[in-house]
Amino acid sequence: MSDPRYPIGKFSYTGPLTAEQKRRFLDEIEQTPTKLRAALQGLSDPQLDTPYRDGGWTVRQVAHHVVDSHMNSYIRYKLALTEDDPTIKPYLEDRWAELPEAKRAPVEVSLALLDSLHRRWMLMLRNLTEADWQRTFRHPEMGPMTLEKTLALYAWHGRHHVAHVTSLRDKMGW
Repeated sequence: MSDPRYPIGKFSYTGPLTAEQKRRFLDEIEQTPTKLRAALQGLSDPQLDTPYRDGGWTVRQVAHHVVDSHMNSYIRYKLALTEDDPTIKPYLEDRWAELPEAKRAPVEVSLALLDSLHRRWMLMLRNLTEADWQRTFRHPEMGPMTLEKTLALYAWHGRHHVAHVTSLRDKMGW
């Protein structure tokens, strides 16, 4: 049986990326808000408050996490594009997911924010030069990260969390 924590498998990066891989990852990031919205469509509050796996976050927490994570990534891109190899501050995503708004806020609040964030983020990403993709930030736990590798990571991240929702829907027959 596959690990429900990783319904599409763990992230891997074999870079450098080809132009086609970059285009595909850009498209995937651009489509994340639409795919997440579709995955959440029609779910009731009790369904949104169902963990996607034993001991895991609820579907609602997953939805709010995606926007928290992608906001952090957007800022990391900005830092890497405007500073030389900045050290970024990670965040404690497990604690963020336990905050009251992450546990109770309507998912539409985060979906609207994700729509706007991704529109803005794509304006940035679609205009990066080859040199820009090689710019880095330093993650205290993961080490140096190129913007190219971060692109692959966030394309995976969106698919990963959408799959948490869709695999639960399939399992539960929703």
